[in-house]
Amino acid sequence: MAQGNNYGQSSNGVADESPNMLVYRKMEDVIARMQDEKNGIPIRTVKSFLSKIPSVFSGSDIVQWLTKNLSIEDPAVYLCKRTMQNKARLELADYEAESLARLQRAFARKWEFIFMQAEAQAKVDKKRDKIERKILDSQERAFWDVHRPVPGCVNTTEVDIKKSSRMRNPHKTRKSVYGLQNDIRSHSPTHMPVPETKPPTEDELQQEIKHWQMQLDRHRLKMSKVAESLLAYTEQYLEYDPFLVPPDPSNPWISDDTTFWELEASKEPGQQRVKRWGFGMDEALKDPVGREQFLKFLESEFSSENLRFWLAVEDLKKRPIREVPARVQEIWQEFLAPGAPSAINLDSKSYDKTTQNVKDPGRYTFEDAQEHIYKLMKSDSYPRFIRSSAYQELLQAKKKGRNIPIFPCHKNCTPTLRASTNLL
Repeated sequence: MAQGNNYGQSSNGVADESPNMLVYRKMEDVIARMQDEKNGIPIRTVKSFLSKIPSVFSGSDIVQWLTKNLSIEDPAVYLCKRTMQNKARLELADYEAESLARLQRAFARKWEFIFMQAEAQAKVDKKRDKIERKILDSQERAFWDVHRPVPGCVNTTEVDIKKSSRMRNPHKTRKSVYGLQNDIRSHSPTHMPVPETKPPTEDELQQEIKHWQMQLDRHRLKMSKVAESLLAYTEQYLEYDPFLVPPDPSNPWISDDTTFWELEASKEPGQQRVKRWGFGMDEALKDPVGREQFLKFLESEFSSENLRFWLAVEDLKKRPIREVPARVQEIWQEFLAPGAPSAINLDSKSYDKTTQNVKDPGRYTFEDAQEHIYKLMKSDSYPRFIRSSAYQELLQAKKKGRNIPIFPCHKNCTPTLRASTNLL
């Protein structure tokens, strides 16, 4: 019986250009190339016990032919080249890193050649103009996003996207055997019509816009980056966990010996406490001795008003509510009022906001100003404190079990402070 439609053509004689048909044609082309007498898969006769098997080829022959003729290593070259380029802009996603590792295992014998190809392409890209390089990078990423999509996404080169859409939304195209879908009189219990959705109101659209704006403003990190940060934090604080590293003299959580806690609260910090000040400014401010030494360092640089203001605001947050208005005025007069004896430097936005807040004083009146000063100390004063010779000498001395004064005592030091900084 003659067929009504030719292969690859629709009922009206027009060539079918659906994604599935395009894939079928590619498969036919590959099979035709495999059968080529000169460049195809080698076919030979295999001798067996008392017999011969004609026209035989092995699976390894197919794999070698595909590797040689179809450039299967192209994704490996692309991903390898991405690792050589700007990591901030072209860093591999998690699924791409897994794919690269899988390809590296599959092409272990050829990996050196693939790496050389990627290196050569990266060198050629560097010679291009910056704008041209960005365009080519975008085109290349778009190509591989289509041909090697994210796991879980539809590969449009292998699946008919229209067919996939119909399968996901069957109610939009499925017709009832009892009649038209919109004909209420002829519906079967198993083919109920889809309820009509009402268009969203203006308030609902505003809420949705607000929701997505909040989602865009959220700070997001890759899971791999979060894991790296967590591992780094764990390694850094490992020696401070008494359950993982037994402390000296003993673990107070197990032995009920409070000597360890007493040493942690003493005025003579040990090597571990001094080392911990270098982990971050919060660690130095959290330790009373570290906070005192940081303040002395700022006094030596004539910028102690920043830390004194920050400490005053922290103290304000803990005051009884009846004392807050008077304390707000004291802080304002000392650090922010025109001609203040210990004036601090604020940007205009923070100063204007604080000026308005002082009119209605509360525990968080100086929140913006405190945050600005905190960032200023963290980015400028604190790094200099950690790099200072006094801190480094103290750290080295504590490692050797000695005590030295952190900073030379000023003339206005109290006897207690002078005694605590003397050599023992």
